[in-house]
Amino acid sequence: MRVRQFVDPGLGNNAHLLISERDRVATLIDPLRDVDQYQAVGRSEGVRITHVCETHIHNDFLSGSRELAALTSARIVASAGAQLEFDHQPVRDGDTLAIGEIKLTVIATPGHTPEHVSYLAEDTAGPKEPPMLFSGGSLLAGAVSRTDLLGHEHATGLAHQLYRTLHERILPLGDDVVVYPTHGAGSFCTAAAGAESVTTIGGERRGNPLLHLAGAEAFADRLMANMPSYPTYFLNMRAVNQRGPRVLGDIPRLAPMTPHALQARHRRGEAVVDMRSIHDYARSHIPGVFHVELRPAFASWVGWVVPFGTPVLLVSETTEVHEYAVRQLIRIGYDNLPGYLDGGMVAWEREGLPVERVPVLTMRRVRQRLQDGEPLVVMDVRQAHEWTAGHIPDAELVEAGALPHAELQLPRDRLVATHCGHGQRAATALSVLEQRGYERLALITEGVDEWRNAGGPLEQGTPKQCQPSRV
Repeated sequence: MRVRQFVDPGLGNNAHLLISERDRVATLIDPLRDVDQYQAVGRSEGVRITHVCETHIHNDFLSGSRELAALTSARIVASAGAQLEFDHQPVRDGDTLAIGEIKLTVIATPGHTPEHVSYLAEDTAGPKEPPMLFSGGSLLAGAVSRTDLLGHEHATGLAHQLYRTLHERILPLGDDVVVYPTHGAGSFCTAAAGAESVTTIGGERRGNPLLHLAGAEAFADRLMANMPSYPTYFLNMRAVNQRGPRVLGDIPRLAPMTPHALQARHRRGEAVVDMRSIHDYARSHIPGVFHVELRPAFASWVGWVVPFGTPVLLVSETTEVHEYAVRQLIRIGYDNLPGYLDGGMVAWEREGLPVERVPVLTMRRVRQRLQDGEPLVVMDVRQAHEWTAGHIPDAELVEAGALPHAELQLPRDRLVATHCGHGQRAATALSVLEQRGYERLALITEGVDEWRNAGGPLEQGTPKQCQPSRV
């Protein structure tokens, strides 16, 4: 048996194609929604995907199981506890599946979610190989998954379940078992996962600090103390995945729109997302747009600030990036994609339509202005744990993802300058502030390292007040 791994660095998730080399069949575990990538690898490997296995109902992306089943007739396999509302094979603890010569055993592993299962793969035909565990959101590389996504009232009870899962169900499987988690570095479903996407039970037994805590209470306390905020769109994913995501059939194509057509739709309440660089956005942008620079975390940030279900129109420098952007968006359920600004900002300005411009500041310039006593408000839009590690004295902390709904008390007669680490989150935050009626805004494209290099002092400590990104 052999595994092909698909890593999405933006969502911090891994899908896995488990291949029976003898019988040329395979099962796909926890796929994203743009399933053509898996089909292409299946064809190159000369295998037929017969099953799609889900470890749990996902909060961070829409499952591609229905999409693949519609295209290939693969059987969807999921925990009976998930109570999925579409055709699938429900499985329970101890059930087995045959994927060619591979025996796949279902193990109930609740904690990250109540219905969570893992799949233990064993080769029944060839030379003895170490078993493989597809652990979903239970045991991760150097971490475990968070337990608060179903609500804070369930977090502690699920943490206790996860502790028992780890110590009673997973660790006894043996140190040689190779572990393939679904969640990894960059996932908001985790508590500080490591960079590795594959591990072993033995390696985690020795090196995972969460496995060394004495008792469920200590484990739960550590988890609760290390849960960062998560994107707002998470609140919608579980229900859609349980109901069954709409089958797309193909990657949606964007339609070109004239500047006036896009302006009319924007005025009707559709979201315009400018995905150009932060510098291009600062030089000239459409008033009232969201800015989310196109990068691996693009979808997460759209899902953080654009209300779920809102039609999304895109602004870019080139159409060559559209497929990449659309793939990211459909993975989190932003399917209503009417089109893009044909000709970009050049066409918009040629029509004489209004634009906004914002000044860009370096940290050296910020420090000089503060020393000169200029009326400048520095807004730190990073997450609370980043602030705690080091922040500019007297800066205001409001996490970028919280800005659409946060109660703000910022002065409107002073320049408000947003900063994060490298400028991307700061630009997103600035675009939200602009939508909320703030007119005196500036973008800081550097972070606390540059502030320190400019001779500025840093403070540490937990913020007295913080508008978190979670709602």
